[in-house]
Amino acid sequence: MGLGERLEELGRELGEREASHAEGLEQARTRAEELRCEVADALQRFHAAASRAGASHLALEVSAVRADDKHLRACEFELVRGSHRAIVTVKSRGEVTLVGPFRTGKTEGPCRSFPFLPSDEFEEAFASFLVAFVEDAATP
Repeated sequence: MGLGERLEELGRELGEREASHAEGLEQARTRAEELRCEVADALQRFHAAASRAGASHLALEVSAVRADDKHLRACEFELVRGSHRAIVTVKSRGEVTLVGPFRTGKTEGPCRSFPFLPSDEFEEAFASFLVAFVEDAATP
């Protein structure tokens, strides 16, 4: 069997194995997009306020939602300023994990995981997570 045939067979086998996770992964992506929009809106307000105060150089970015770097059945988006990072991972099993803030090249963490569905506990932790990232990323 040639390389093309072998990979075709493997693709079929892995596709069949992963097909049962497609719905959960789509739900995770939807939740990640919702959270990303919330972060993007909050950062837009932060940038406007910082700019009005005379600090337009405090530019923070939020990436697009993409396949997770570590987990096969998850997606993520990243908050970035220079070497400062924070990651929001949403897993198909119904869990959101907040990673960081941390610096590139350093150990990731701390991590906190929450049930997929919104809750007061998650909302408070999510807000604190975003504030911690902004403060860390804006500290000289």
